[in-house]
Amino acid sequence: MGTDEETATQGLDGLAERCQKYYAKGCRVAKWRAVLRIGPNCPSELAMIENAHTLARYASICQMNGLVPIVEPDILPDGKHSIEECAAKSRQIWTHVSKALIQHHIILEGCLIKTGVVIPGMQSGTKENPKAIAYQTLTALNDTIPANIPGIMFLSGGQSEEDASLNLNAINAIKGFRRPWALSFCFGRAL
Repeated sequence: MGTDEETATQGLDGLAERCQKYYAKGCRVAKWRAVLRIGPNCPSELAMIENAHTLARYASICQMNGLVPIVEPDILPDGKHSIEECAAKSRQIWTHVSKALIQHHIILEGCLIKTGVVIPGMQSGTKENPKAIAYQTLTALNDTIPANIPGIMFLSGGQSEEDASLNLNAINAIKGFRRPWALSFCFGRAL
């Protein structure tokens, strides 16, 4: 209530018991998704805090039950925003998520992040080249994601198969950036 139709992830009730059952069946990794979108009033501070807190609580429950959490702040590519606005909003979201993971005492070395690359909104009418996307994405990640998180797995986020693959390649190839994490994909389009 009081937001621009933003959402918060729910469903943590009984998660510890479910994790125990999944672990007993051989599962070692779990994923939880929180959807945020970029717009004139979005994401709101409330949506960022609430979703970051829930993602951190999920990660804590997973780790307490032997599972590696994949934390997914899914920033939707819908909208008319510029790449610079996407970078600024991604920084805010990733900062909240990183802070919440630390506050919840998550073992960062035992956690993965799944998120999108920094791109202009799909309705913006703008298409950036892979080098610009790599620059904006790596700059924002270096500003916000702790170096001891072992990997960042990228969503395709509305990109074509070719664009998603070219952007991931550019992120891994661009010179002059620190890359303390493994940077890979978590989408079938790259295959």
